[in-house]
Amino acid sequence: MQLVAENLVLERGGRNVVDGLSLRLEGGAALVLTGPNGSGKSTLLRALAGYLRPRSGSVRIIGTGEDREVGEVCHFVGHHDGIKTHLTAAENLAFWAAYLGGPADLSARVEAALQRFALEALADIPAGYLSAGQKRRLALARLVAAERPLWLLDEPTVSLDTSSIDVLIAAINGHLATGGMAVIATHAPLALAPMQQIRLGQGVQAEAQP
Repeated sequence: MQLVAENLVLERGGRNVVDGLSLRLEGGAALVLTGPNGSGKSTLLRALAGYLRPRSGSVRIIGTGEDREVGEVCHFVGHHDGIKTHLTAAENLAFWAAYLGGPADLSARVEAALQRFALEALADIPAGYLSAGQKRRLALARLVAAERPLWLLDEPTVSLDTSSIDVLIAAINGHLATGGMAVIATHAPLALAPMQQIRLGQGVQAEAQP
């Protein structure tokens, strides 16, 4: 499977923040987006997910066996955690697991997600009582609760302490090891392999670095 973007021009506030970007990401690899605030990292992720229409250029997924939109095969985790505070951690995951992955093996997928993101002890606690870091881990745990080949993550380490960042890195590397793909906008260094990097800034993207 491949994620392919060609000649993307993305606009925000009447100006181009990404201008003529092309990329190709193979299964089993990660692409890290870096650059200063306002350089277009979040805009690019939203365009890859299909939430933002490019001014020109295209985004497509290859190798799904049929014509499918990127949004059908991706997880997008943005700045907002997207959790329901009145539901427990396990109930939140059950909702996302069913919504994104269907009813099959629901309880097993929820349990796997709780374990992967070290949330077992918090499973029955309403999400509104969780700390900021725990809420962030819960938001990220949906990546495991519903299997999808492409992860699009916007500053996923926000609110996470060092041990929680290690948990996240282990989850991403596990996803890559099974042939998954990840595109991650971040200011924090992440130990991922294999990894490409694109630095955005002033409307012009740098060359991808291995």
